[in-house]
Order: sequence, then structure tokens, then C-alpha cells
Amino acid sequence: MTTYDRLYIGGEWVEPAGTDTFTVNNPATGELVGTSPEGTDADMDRAVEAARSALTAGPWVDMPAADRQAIMRKLHDLIVERSDDLANLITAEVGAPLLFSHFGQVGAAGFVLDYFTNLTGEYAFEEVRPDMLGPALVRREPVGVVAGIVPWNVPLFITMLKFAPTLASGSAMVLKPAPETPLDAFILAELAHEAGVPAGVLNVVPAGRETGEHLVRHPGVDKVSFTGSTAAGRAIGAICGEQLKRCTLELGGKSAAIILDDADIATVVPELVPNYSMMNNGQACVAQTRILAPRSRYDEVVDAVTTVAADMTVGDPASFDTQLGPLIAERQRERVEGYINIGKDEGARLTTGGGRPAGLDDGFFVEPTVFVDVDNKMRIAQEEIFGPVVCVIPFEDRDEAIRIANDSDYGLSGSVWCGDVDEGVDVARAVRTGTYAVNGYGMAWSAPFGGFKSSGVGRELGPEGLEEYLESKTINLPADAEPTLKY
Repeated sequence: MTTYDRLYIGGEWVEPAGTDTFTVNNPATGELVGTSPEGTDADMDRAVEAARSALTAGPWVDMPAADRQAIMRKLHDLIVERSDDLANLITAEVGAPLLFSHFGQVGAAGFVLDYFTNLTGEYAFEEVRPDMLGPALVRREPVGVVAGIVPWNVPLFITMLKFAPTLASGSAMVLKPAPETPLDAFILAELAHEAGVPAGVLNVVPAGRETGEHLVRHPGVDKVSFTGSTAAGRAIGAICGEQLKRCTLELGGKSAAIILDDADIATVVPELVPNYSMMNNGQACVAQTRILAPRSRYDEVVDAVTTVAADMTVGDPASFDTQLGPLIAERQRERVEGYINIGKDEGARLTTGGGRPAGLDDGFFVEPTVFVDVDNKMRIAQEEIFGPVVCVIPFEDRDEAIRIANDSDYGLSGSVWCGDVDEGVDVARAVRTGTYAVNGYGMAWSAPFGGFKSSGVGRELGPEGLEEYLESKTINLPADAEPTLKY
């Protein structure tokens, strides 16, 4: 069992202001995984003060980029050393299949940190630009104190999407992990401390929604980086707009995978369904949960999707053989089962799943579920279910497939599966979504990730992701000045 009774604030493990705790139970077995303190408003105040102090005094203030890079490299190496422990813990916290925890949770976090570590050594934090009246020195300065608010589904990876650019920029973070997954965040704090991250640059305070709102509203916070539901994102965005506070919002999705009529269905579907439609037990904002199939091959696609889903290995997420584990909690299972009932009521046809798998009564399991004969106007095709449920939707031609893909409030991800890659790229250009892929799906660490429409505001990853944590300043210089650049 992993138990913490203190918060990590200002480089120290400190007593929480309150006495309440979060209890983490394994969603596959119900067994106790660990406990952590529940932070209060007073704890958040102390954490923001510590982060602010790190930006005004101490080694972090004027630390050269090369020195920040060295600390980041050390942290990356420590995460790699603890990768087994972290993967096992996250599987116990979330119920993610162990293979996904190694690659999609811990491994991906390491890749993100490695990318930003390298970028820190290459990025021009200062540059001189010629201008009509004389040169201008353009500086990119730290945005300041960042509130990092992360969800429970991919906790370490999403934390690193925020913390790595915080380090690269020279900013400081107050991290609020979700109540369901506080434990891996404390291990990150331990590793950051060991890596030499200065006091106050990372502060970890698990808390609930009300204390999270206190953090968002805090006048000492300069930027909010949030990943979660669109409803919560709208509320946070409204607060940030009122306060003219910078924010990055990575929100929901209802992404479409378009299978064109020249695709090799026998190859496409076994890759698409387990890896991209039902990844992380279907609890992924980028999941390809709408599968668009040409009417000329619709029955073939339906049969393949149904067979692959029905054959998925459901069970103990701690086994490398498991493809689908439990949902995070009973409330989430009830939500998913509610949508399954909605789909039936709407007239969609269930070809597999829809219930609870036999012999797994201790966990929050739902069978991999496939709806076919789905109209894109149905709620199951428009609303984010966040579980192992996919809809197979027919289309007549490529133009209709694009219209269906774009007929969504969301625009986070998507994919096209085809024989002609050039045609696939043309489809990708036409779909209004932030990230897209041809014959696969993945995130490029060097390229921006984020959403159109109700899927969010701002970008993570790539130089664009770093720039979300920087403020640009212009210093106009005399005509003959040749300043020494400082990184």
C-alpha cells in the first residue's frame, strides 16, 4: 500500500491544514491501494506562495536554460528508473491495462519530458530582430505561477504535458491531481526533489473541485493549464477570462475514424478497435469512438469490428495479456451503462457487449460494446461516453464521411484509413480537428496537440506547447546596439 500523510509544498513534505484524506481503491478488485491528504484552500494558498517565491528568490530565478535542461534530464532518467513502479501503481489507481500503463502512461510521460528537455537547449529565449528604427530584443519570459489541474485517466502523462514546459520556460507549478489518482503525483514530487528541482518549482496538493476552483481564482496564479471535461473547461475559461488570466484547456472529444473503401479492413480493424477506439478502457479523450464505414462495405466493417471487440481480453489490468480493464469507479460505469441504454432506445443495433462481463463482479467492468446502424444525430454519436463503446456509422462517399466527421461539437482527434495516402491527407485537411492521422493514430511530441471547437483552447507539445508558458517582451534598442543574448 502507498500512503502519504503530507503534502509537497516549497520543496518540503508539510502537514496539511485539514484532516480529510482521499482513499484510493483498485477499480478492478476494490482493494485499498493507498491514501493521501485532501488539500484545503489554505494548503493551496501556501503552495501558490511557495511557487511565487521560487520565481522571485533562489536559484530558479536567473537559472540559465542549460542548467534547467540538466535538471530535466536528471528527472527523466529517474522516471525511467522507476518506470516499473510507476506503471504498476497507475494500473492499480486507474485500472489501465499494464501494457498501456508502461507505454501510454509512463513511457509517454518520459518521451514528453525528453522532448522538452532537448527543446530547452535549442529554443531561442532571446533574439534580436532588425527594424526600421533600430534592433529589437525579443525575450520569452516565464509565464509565472501555473496551476496544473489534471484528470484521473492518464495522470502522469497529462501532468508531464504541463510540468515539462513549466520547467523548460522557467515557470513554477502548483499541481492539483485528481482525487482518484494522487499517489503517482507524489512519486513525481519525490523524483523531482531528487533531481534537484528547486524548492517551490513543483508543489503537489490533491484536492476536490471546490478547492480546485480556489486555485483557479487565486490572484497569485498567472496561468491555468487544465485537462478534463468540456463543462469544467468552460467554467475555468470563464474565470480566466474574467481575470484576464492565461489558460490552456484540453477538453473532450468524439473523434471519427474514417475507413475509406480502398482500406484493407482485415488489417485496419484489429489495429483500430483495441488500440485507438477502446484504449485505456475507452477512457481517453482522443479515442476514435465513431467508426465511419463506406456503405458499399458496411456489413464487412460491422462484422470485423464486432468480432474484434468481442474477442478482446477483458480482465485483470495487472496482466500484460489484458486488453480491457475496469472503469475508474461505479459512477463511471453507471454513466456508460446509461449511454448503452440510450443507444438502444434511440434505435441503434447492439452487435456485441452492452453488459457486464461474467466472473468480474469485484470491479467496475463493462463489456466492449459495439452499436451499428447508428445515425450521427443520435446522442451516442454526439456525446462523449468515456467508456468501451463504439458506433459504426455508414456513409455514401468521401464528402459525406467528412461532413459526418465534422458534424460534432468536438474537434480533438481523428483518423482516416485508406490505401491511397495522398487521398488520406486530403481527408485530414478537410476534417476540423486539432490532431489527425493517416492509417494509425498517435501524438507527435514535436508537434502541437489540442482541439478545435468544444475540445479546447491552446496547444500542448511542440514549440507551440512551450510558448503557452512564455510571455513575449520587446526591448527596443539604439540603432548601433549589439546586445549579448542570455538564455
